[in-house]
Amino acid sequence: MLSRVAQYWEQLDGVFIALADPTRRRVIRRLGRGPTSVGDLAREFPMTLPSFMKHVRTLESNGLIRTVKSGRVRTCVLNRERLALVEGWLAEQRQIWEERTDRLERLVTDPKESQQ
Repeated sequence: MLSRVAQYWEQLDGVFIALADPTRRRVIRRLGRGPTSVGDLAREFPMTLPSFMKHVRTLESNGLIRTVKSGRVRTCVLNRERLALVEGWLAEQRQIWEERTDRLERLVTDPKESQQ
């Protein structure tokens, strides 16, 4: 059984892997405007439907989108909460780098700091 921390990192890795592909990022961007059918999404890309479905499955398996089937139409919906994983990670990284640059600035601008 994975610990919570290990699960977090595994989920974050999956999200980054899914977002690494430009086609999948375009799908995410498009779904940001609202749900749409797989068929309508696929028409925006120069590939076969089976190839496009691989991208949909990758996004879905990593929790970035969910699909809902109604009759013969499968609709894709963006899972904005999953993107919060990336937002949280980026906020952590931003804080780390801001602290480092603040220390560097103090070192460069404060003569007392450079003597220690």
